[in-house]
Formats: sequence, structure tokens, C-alpha cells
Amino acid sequence: MGKADLHTHTTASDGAYQPEELLIRARDKKLNTLSITDHDTIKGYLEAKKVAKELGIELLPGVEVSAVWGEKEVHILVYCFDEEDEDFLNMLRKQKQARIKRMKKIVKKLQSQGLDITMDEIRAEAGSGNIGRPHAASVLIQKRYVASVAEAFIRYLSSEKIEDIKTEYVTVEGLVKIAKNAGGVLSIAHPGPLYTQKEIKDLILLGIDGLECIHPSHNFNLQKTFTKMASKENLLVTGGSDFHGKGKKDYDPYFGIVTLGEQHVFSIKRMARRRRELTNLNN
Repeated sequence: MGKADLHTHTTASDGAYQPEELLIRARDKKLNTLSITDHDTIKGYLEAKKVAKELGIELLPGVEVSAVWGEKEVHILVYCFDEEDEDFLNMLRKQKQARIKRMKKIVKKLQSQGLDITMDEIRAEAGSGNIGRPHAASVLIQKRYVASVAEAFIRYLSSEKIEDIKTEYVTVEGLVKIAKNAGGVLSIAHPGPLYTQKEIKDLILLGIDGLECIHPSHNFNLQKTFTKMASKENLLVTGGSDFHGKGKKDYDPYFGIVTLGEQHVFSIKRMARRRRELTNLNN
């Protein structure tokens, strides 16, 4: 049975590789299925779609959406959505603007702490990609305020350090409605380091379809725990390496190793297909 990685990033958000470069690496790692799940954008997926078939890779539509849940920011993976659904695309456009507004607030906060950093520098680091905290971390490294991305987050950019900065991201409830109307399937990203089991169950009650059980931040016991939870709660199992490339994350060595069985990909596609059929019937 083939291998799948349903959590990867490209230069369209905070990854190091162009979409086609990532597909070539996936082929070399003998992956059958890949999902490019850039942060709040499907630009990388759309670019990769042009060449995936000739490289022998099944490319699953994907995106990692930052959403607001109470006082928390949560990351939800969405798969198999209609990439031409106008409400879904409009939501992503709003997410891009929300990211820019948040980064401007982060820059002001860093400047108030005596750091010489500007929005223009972070824009330059992001290039054409969706702007995010890893781009700010890269600028801090270049200016020798920190030695690594991890240190940048610990000292300046973690959720705890910027908790006073409010975002204008879509709510989880709003995302669930928009994504499902677009035929999408939703899964909670990397839950292990972020939520209690009660919080996970509360999120599921909002209409989430799956749980990212397989992730580099989950040890074997945690993977077993989440897989059992998914079975008990009738959730889909998703997973992947969270690959960013070139040392941008500690997870990068796991590309091609932390994978998902193709049977889970089939289940995701089946749910999405049924969801679209029901939507078409209701319309």
C-alpha cells in the first residue's frame, strides 16, 4: 500500500521549496499522495497541480487555516474542497489581510522592546508567500537578535508572547460552515502539543471531521491515543510530516518517514465526495 503525506508547506507560505521542488522531493521519497497545506493559501497547491500528474504524485487539495476559538488560535487542516468555491476563496483572501494586520502589530510590539525591525524587511523575507511569524523569526536571526527560529519564538513570537495581539481570523464555527459548503473535510492539526483531550472533544463538537493523529510532535504512545480517540469518536485519521524544508522546522528530517496509509486518504476523499453530493442535492 502506498504512502501519503498530508501536511507540507511551500514558499507560498513559510516553506523553503517551490511547489514543483516539493513534488520532486516527494517522488524521490516514494510518496504516492501529497497534500500541500500552506498557511491560509492554496497558491502553492494550484501551482503544484500543473505538474503533479506528470511526476506521478496524487495531489490532494489542502490548506492549513488559522482560526479563532475563544481566546485561542487553532490550526485546522482542510482537504478536498472545491478550489473554485467563491466563499472559500473569499475567506482565504480575508485571512491574508488578517495576517498582514497581525504582523504589523507584532512589528510594533518588537520595536517597543528595542528591536530594529521593520514591516518591509518581513515582507521581503516572505516574498510572494503568505506572511507569517517564521518570516519575522528569519529577520531576527539575520539581525543576530536570536540564533534560531526556536529561540525567536521562545523570546518574542510564541502565542504567549503575543497573546495581547488580537487577530481577525475566521472563527472555527465560520470555517466549518464555509469549508463544508465547499465540500471540504476538516481535521485538527497537530493536537498533541496544543490541547487537552477535553479541548479536542469540544472542537470536534463544532463539526470537525478528523484528527491529525500522525505528526512528528506525537510520540508513538500519543499517536496510539489519538488513533483510538478518532476511532471512538468516528473521526477520520490524518497525518503528515509538517515539512517546511532546509531546517525551517525541527520536523524536516521526517519527510518521507512520518506518513499515512492510503486507506486513510481514501476515507477522506469518500467523505468529501459524499459531502459534495449532498450539497448538490440540497441546491
